[in-house]
Amino acid sequence: MLASVEKRVREWKDMQPFYSDAVYGAGKEIESRNAESVLNAFILDSYDVPQGHLSERTRLAFDHAWALQSKSGPDAGAWVWQNFDYTPWESKESQYHWAALMALAVGNAPENYRDDPKIAANLSALRGYLQSHYDAQPLVNKIVAMWAGKYLPGVITWDQMSTLVACVDGLQHEDGGWSLTELGTWNRRDNTPLETRSDGYATGLVVLVLEESPVTSNKKPHVARGLAWLEANQDKTTGAWLAWSLNKNRDPSSDVGKFMSDAATSYAVLALEDRR
Repeated sequence: MLASVEKRVREWKDMQPFYSDAVYGAGKEIESRNAESVLNAFILDSYDVPQGHLSERTRLAFDHAWALQSKSGPDAGAWVWQNFDYTPWESKESQYHWAALMALAVGNAPENYRDDPKIAANLSALRGYLQSHYDAQPLVNKIVAMWAGKYLPGVITWDQMSTLVACVDGLQHEDGGWSLTELGTWNRRDNTPLETRSDGYATGLVVLVLEESPVTSNKKPHVARGLAWLEANQDKTTGAWLAWSLNKNRDPSSDVGKFMSDAATSYAVLALEDRR
């Protein structure tokens, strides 16, 4: 996977988008190109952070993303995002979600990349977008924005963080977990009822962000109960934490049915590793 990402970054101008207008409809090439540029930068940055050095490949990936950042209009500062109406990664909510994760990547990048004068205007536009669009976001996006705020100050305010933490605390289930269903207003495409049980995606993400938030502490009872839920709810056979699709009632054993559990497992592991 890493070799493929590196190749596409190196040969960016010669690479075709993953989704073409001819096959998938007008505008899909722009969506695909924009989304990939952010994902490439985010992925490569995650490899550089443990090394403490921002590689040339990652700088190049960031350059590609900044070049595609929207410069005007109501969404200036963000990126046109892949939208196939599949929540949470390829839907109308995803544009803000990934703009916030881009802010996290930039803020966390080694060698004080966020202070590079060359990207000052880009960062200003990104902060402006995240601030001006915050109130309209589902809770899951606000949580990601708070996470980004740890690494890139100015994404959201202290009062917004405090209000959000109180809201999220109130949604914790008796068993100590959270449900992704309750972190937004969703409707499945097949009109089946959404799963409301605690899941690994919501619980892992919430615990991770609360651990890192400047307005809370991992000693807080809500975090401790969330960690206990994660410890108790891992599938001991597969090693995974379960989560369910917001889009359809999927067979959890199918490839597409595993997407949410894959992401849930990643967030759960990050939350458990982030304990101090």
